[in-house]
Amino acid sequence: MSERKVLNKYYPPDFDPAKIPKLKLPKDRQYVVRLMAPFNMRCKTCGEYIYKGKKFNARKETVMNELYMGLPIFRFYIKCTRCLAEITFKTDPENTDYAMEHGATRNFQAEKLLEEEEKKITKDREEEELNNPMKVLENRTRDSKMEMEVLENLQELKELNQRQASVDFEGMLGTYKELEQRTKEQEKEEDERETREMLERALVKRLRDSDSDSDQESSSRPKKPSTDRPTDILTTDRLTDPQGLSVGGVKKAKVESWERSVGGLGGGGVLGTLVVRKKPVTSVPKPGTTVTPAGSNTQTVSKAAATVLTEATKPITAQNGSSSLSLLGAYSDSDDSNNSE
Repeated sequence: MSERKVLNKYYPPDFDPAKIPKLKLPKDRQYVVRLMAPFNMRCKTCGEYIYKGKKFNARKETVMNELYMGLPIFRFYIKCTRCLAEITFKTDPENTDYAMEHGATRNFQAEKLLEEEEKKITKDREEEELNNPMKVLENRTRDSKMEMEVLENLQELKELNQRQASVDFEGMLGTYKELEQRTKEQEKEEDERETREMLERALVKRLRDSDSDSDQESSSRPKKPSTDRPTDILTTDRLTDPQGLSVGGVKKAKVESWERSVGGLGGGGVLGTLVVRKKPVTSVPKPGTTVTPAGSNTQTVSKAAATVLTEATKPITAQNGSSSLSLLGAYSDSDDSNNSE
């Protein structure tokens, strides 16, 4: 196995290559090669299409008595994939291509045929001009005339296009500038409007917040009484101002300090019904005894008793700025003094 990879073989010292016999092979010997179809073709026997790039096991041979500038020309034999008919083509070094020989026709060859026709015409013209100088002059005159006609036709087409589609570049630029300026103004107006709306929304929100705060403060703040002292309602039947003047302008009577907290005990006040007047104490004579003050008759005693009863039934009113409570105290003192007498 290692010998197949050897690059240099051993040659004995007495090796003579001239002694090696040479094989005499025929010049038209055929070799089997693997190739691809060089162009699209169609079989003449069955009409099968053979596309370019199709692989074949072909036989290759050298064409006898045909050379191109010393280069040999080779022929290839393939078989149709459908009917197994033999198809041959050979190399064309002159055109760097392959030429179909027999068994099939080449497809999509119109461009190649056109090129070949143009080359043939050009070649014939050169040969003709080479032998006839007057033909050269005629060909040049005809070519220059044809060129002038082509230029005139091109100029007419340009003028016709300009006449039909006249483009005012200055007007286009002006229109574009006006449109761009109008677009910028609209964007600026939209930005200002959005800014104004945002400010208005922020102001309304701030006002609503301030109103809610003020409502909360007013609800949490106690209401200011209409009078300076809570107990003034017990002694006054109508509204008065802090200077002691009534609403009508009449000066209010001076109130003692202890009455400011307690209030008046008059009959018309709120606490008038809560105070019970002290009943006059009358001496009840024991049975079998009569009490008569010395040095007085019955008539004077009855008058004094009637006076006391009359004073007791009268309502207690404030005199000289004093309240009914002071009068009650004075009344009870006088009563006690009378009893003690």
